[in-house]
This record gives sequence, C-alpha cells and structure tokens, in this order.
Amino acid sequence: MPSPDDARGRLRRDLEEEGDAYTGGEDHPLEAYAGAMGVYVAGIAALSAAARLARRQLPDPSPWDVVLCAGATHRLSRLVAKDPVTSPLRAPFARYRGVEGPAEPAEDVRGSGARKAVGELLTCPFCTGMWISTGIAAGLVFAPRATRLASATLTALACSDLLHFARVRMQQSAGE
Repeated sequence: MPSPDDARGRLRRDLEEEGDAYTGGEDHPLEAYAGAMGVYVAGIAALSAAARLARRQLPDPSPWDVVLCAGATHRLSRLVAKDPVTSPLRAPFARYRGVEGPAEPAEDVRGSGARKAVGELLTCPFCTGMWISTGIAAGLVFAPRATRLASATLTALACSDLLHFARVRMQQSAGE
C-alpha cells in the first residue's frame, strides 16, 4: 500500500503534467488561478455563513436592482482596472505603457505566479467585474439601502460617461 506522501507526490506530478500539457510551455499561472478561485469560493462561503448567522433574508432583486447593479459593476470595474487614479493599486502588478483610450492608461501585467494572476485580475474590467458584482450582491444582503445608493451613483456615473462619449461623437460628426 503506497504511503500518503507517495500518493500526494504522484498527484502533484500528475497535476503538473496536466498543467504543462494545457499551457504548452506558456506562462499561464494555473496554480495561482486555482488559488484565486479558492479565495472566491471561501469568500462566498463566509458571506453565506455570515448571512445565515445574522438571519439575513436573501433579497428578491427587481429588474431595477439588476440594472443598477449592472451599471455599478461596469463603472466600478472600469474604475479599478482602467482609471489613472487607481493605478497605485495596479502598480505592483502591472507596467505602465502610456495611454490607451480616453483617460485610460495602457498597462501590461508583470511578474509570474500569483503576482501575474492578481495583475490580470486588477487590469481586466471583465475579471474584476465578477468580484465586484459579488460584493454588490453581498451589499444587497447586509446593507441594501446603502448598496442601492452607491449602485445608483455609480450607474449615474456610467451613464454620464456614455453621454460624454456621445457628445464627442456628435461634435466629430458635425465637424466633418
């Protein structure tokens, strides 16, 4: 009968072989991604346990809540991942390359392993969106009024951004 250490060693080798087969030699930090998924799942479990202990009822979101949360998630994920003001959050994980779009820095993820995985999370609004929407959902359970106010504010900001872009587009069309 193999010892538990032998079984763990064999499992580790098998996982490394699968990882190598998947990545094909590319720098793709599967272990760090698995760790991030573990942190996310642990966070959900902790939030669920806290809601149960506090006897908080799960909300029944209205379509308006969904619109507010979508707008808030969009704007806050762009704020975290793309705003120049939040670049100090991304600096340990990214390298500044210049300007990419209106008021958006161009950044490359740097490092390897967990540093690279966190960098990808912090520089990608699609990636941060999952974490942010989960935070907003938790807010609707634990502080629904404050969460709706914050979501409405962020959604208004997202709509304002769209109006700015529309105005610039109309000005460009009028000038042509």
